[in-house]
Amino acid sequence: MTRSLLVLLLAAALLSGCGLFKDRSEAQRKNWQAADWYKAAKEELDNGNWQAATKLYAELESKFPYGRYAQQAQLDSAYAFYKEGETAQAVSAIDRFLKAYPNHPFLDYALYLKGLANFREDLGPLATYVARQDFADRDPKAARESFEIFKDLVTRFPESRYAPDAYRRMGFLVDALARHEMHVARYYLNRGAWLSAANRAQTVLTRFPTSSARQEALDILVQAYDRMGLTALRDDARRVLALNHPTDPLTKEPKGGWFSWLPWSSR
Repeated sequence: MTRSLLVLLLAAALLSGCGLFKDRSEAQRKNWQAADWYKAAKEELDNGNWQAATKLYAELESKFPYGRYAQQAQLDSAYAFYKEGETAQAVSAIDRFLKAYPNHPFLDYALYLKGLANFREDLGPLATYVARQDFADRDPKAARESFEIFKDLVTRFPESRYAPDAYRRMGFLVDALARHEMHVARYYLNRGAWLSAANRAQTVLTRFPTSSARQEALDILVQAYDRMGLTALRDDARRVLALNHPTDPLTKEPKGGWFSWLPWSSR
């Protein structure tokens, strides 16, 4: 018997063994109860095999749609989808859970996970995310939804273990949403849409009064009101600016007029 023939026979034996193992595994699964399916899925989840975990959880829910294992499977599969980056599927799984079990003892966790899915962040430190991407440059829809979910969580479950982190993320989201509004306000200001710029700046002051964008919002109000000839409103905005940010250049009228020193003043 040649060496190459031995190799072929060995490969065939290995393939046959794999097929036999697969058949045995499938045969064993036919007799699995809900606890067995959950144990197998949880092992995959703990090992970071997100896709394998979601498939097993789906099998569990399909075969045993009721009971505590099915309930936990919905939450665990949502987490696996979230970690896999499938945020839409994660949110869908959580919504099904919230609808089916509105009084579940883990409801605070479900809300927290849904907020995270909209937040689109891994479970690492918040600072890692901030350094990686700026929410202010993105569509704010997901940020708004995330904020409202975290708000619901801390309102309904103020003593939850997830409340402190939810508060931190809400603070970040408020600042990000305010900076998004300012991004749009600057766009309008640079194109001479003074009223639209003023409206966006006013939104920041009324909806996000504690954000870091407050000073710039007042700056834009002063500039937009001046361009529209609304001197009384301009002066009111300037007084608030001077009270809160006395070193801001716009607290005093510059020589040559308000816009003589701005890059678009010659337009």
